Amino acid sequence: MRKDALHNRERLLAAARGLFADRGLDVPLEEIARTAGVSIGTLYNRFPTRAELVEAVFEDRVATVARLAGRALEADDAWEGFTTFITAVCELQAADLGYNDLAVRGAATATDPGYASMLRIVERARESGALRDDVTIADMAFVLWGVAATVRATSRVAPTAWRRHLALTLDGLRAAAAHPLPVPPMSVEQTRAALDGCG
Repeated sequence: MRKDALHNRERLLAAARGLFADRGLDVPLEEIARTAGVSIGTLYNRFPTRAELVEAVFEDRVATVARLAGRALEADDAWEGFTTFITAVCELQAADLGYNDLAVRGAATATDPGYASMLRIVERARESGALRDDVTIADMAFVLWGVAATVRATSRVAPTAWRRHLALTLDGLRAAAAHPLPVPPMSVEQTRAALDGCG
């Protein structure tokens, strides 16, 4: 890549990173180009689709989540690994409204890079007896969705409110607190359709 093209790419990524973090993933691409000081044509030359731009912006976050998942799976205590992982992901969501949106959109997608790790983290906590045995991966998608909604609603007025929400949710996921649930879990397909409708 030529030096000027590389420079434009870095300016676009920096602009997108800042705007996504402040407002979420639906920032107009024209505004990103304007903030970067380049034309919309230059943006499309570097990133033909919004998805490609989002992938480039959040490449480091995806890698971070993969490392966090690896640590969770290596933790001696499965419940501690589970709660530490969920909390760390929610911290990433709270720090960046763009990642907050991205986490929800990928939460129930079997092709998402973190899906298999999340499934294993949940299974491991369930097998240990600490996580209630009726929790599914679809349920966890709604945990992240609930925190994401809290983050978006409170980020400007009470930026740590999500921690209380998450603590109450995690207490409800403990096997010791379990009562029979009134309806069966949603399928992954139903969960994906529901989350798509909210995005």
